[in-house]
Amino acid sequence: MLSPAQIARDQAQRILTEYAVTTLPVPVEKIAKSLGIAVRFSPLDQELSGMALIKDGVSVIGVNALHHPNRQRFTIAHELGHHIMHRELIDGTVHVDKGFTLWRGELATQGTDRVEVQANAFASELLMPKQFISQIEGIESLDIDDEVGMKALAKRFRVSVTALQNRLSSYI
Repeated sequence: MLSPAQIARDQAQRILTEYAVTTLPVPVEKIAKSLGIAVRFSPLDQELSGMALIKDGVSVIGVNALHHPNRQRFTIAHELGHHIMHRELIDGTVHVDKGFTLWRGELATQGTDRVEVQANAFASELLMPKQFISQIEGIESLDIDDEVGMKALAKRFRVSVTALQNRLSSYI
């Protein structure tokens, strides 16, 4: 039986295949819009990252306009994961993601909130797909504590260094 995180990664791979993504960075906002999901940027409280909702058949991802563009990309990918995998939870209500560094809160960090674990795994796989990770020269011996190297690599994916380090630590 597949873990919730593996199901999420498989869903992200399905989207990457469906949209024929072959280059970096992954066009996450374009993908969301192509799926009929409106992406709205608004200044929100610092601890609010984003939200997902479906109201009267209209799908929306809300993103904190005050956050760094790389964090916004992760938020879009995370909320897109909710739209794809947790539609029944966001239909007719607002799902707000707040109070997180990267992995969205204490329960998700502990791996006990299935919904958030899945959305994080989806976002991570969508923005940093395994097929692109595997193409990194010297991936097996990559030093994830090499600040200069990590910054350069994160720039290619248009993600934060922290997101990349988390992705690589689960890959290597």
